Amino acid sequence: MTGTILNFATILLGGLIGLLAGNRIPPKVRQTLTSALGLFTLAYGIHIFAQTQNILVPLSSIVLGVIAGEALRIEELLNGLAERIQQKVESGANAGSPNAQRFISGFVAASLLFVVGPMAILGSIQDGLVGDYQMLAIKSLLDGIASIAFASTFGVGVLFSAPIVLVYQGAISLLAGTIGKGFDQSVILEMTSVGGVILAGIAISNLLEIKKIRIGSFLPALLFVVLIVLLLNGLGIAWS
Repeated sequence: MTGTILNFATILLGGLIGLLAGNRIPPKVRQTLTSALGLFTLAYGIHIFAQTQNILVPLSSIVLGVIAGEALRIEELLNGLAERIQQKVESGANAGSPNAQRFISGFVAASLLFVVGPMAILGSIQDGLVGDYQMLAIKSLLDGIASIAFASTFGVGVLFSAPIVLVYQGAISLLAGTIGKGFDQSVILEMTSVGGVILAGIAISNLLEIKKIRIGSFLPALLFVVLIVLLLNGLGIAWS
């Protein structure tokens, strides 16, 4: 859970900076930092994709995963979940004061940004499986920058999104660690490779904003790659 704790800390730190000095940070600086992190995320995604032992394994996993993801409408489910939570919470605060509205808006917007997304799920799985928190470290930097912007706009409510991240990502890491104890190195390497493709997609779609990609639909690939590798190993097929 090292990565999740780091993420928790950077959100709090970024939120405090936003409260104290957020308006003094030029928008161009924040935008350029996000672009720099986007390029780094893309390079890191390519780097971990190269760990595959057979390029056909992540390729077939991604193809099957995207087909399943689109059939299950995962992207719409994630977006719909975020919208329903936001509408439900904010509608319950209509009678509140402007300060209460501002607090709730900041809390909801920040919480959804930090937890509803492939990087939170993928990074937490990596952290839980092999203790590799590099992906969550990248997410932590991104969330820290975002929390500066949110806190300067919405105020202290943004800080209360940090415990949500701690519980959500921590639970995923603990679950992944429990389930993944029986996985051998080949499963972990191929999952990491698929994760690299997803991470590169996040960089292109969300950080660099080159082209919008429905990254949520890629998530089932993480399940398919495990099934494919276990099947090949079980059949004794030499694939690496």
